[in-house]
Amino acid sequence: MEDIDPGLARERTTLAWFRTALAFVAVGGIILRAAPVVGGLTLGMGAVIYLAGRAAAPAWPLTPERRRHVLILITVTVVLVSMIALVTIFFAAETLFPIP
Repeated sequence: MEDIDPGLARERTTLAWFRTALAFVAVGGIILRAAPVVGGLTLGMGAVIYLAGRAAAPAWPLTPERRRHVLILITVTVVLVSMIALVTIFFAAETLFPIP
């Protein structure tokens, strides 16, 4: 695999990670009022997503071994954030979405 950057792909990827993290932080801030624990978890997930995005697009070229480690780290992070989000939704559904 060549280490050539085709156009602005790296910048678009970095911006996509940043937008996703920002969305988690915004939603976490809104949820924080109704359910502080869930809001705190969501804010924390936003920080984790931001850090994963920083690891996904480093400013320096990676060796194949290091690239494999980064991809595994990102995969594990995305799976964990998804699992935490699902568990949070299932256990906090009554608090976040009260049924009248």
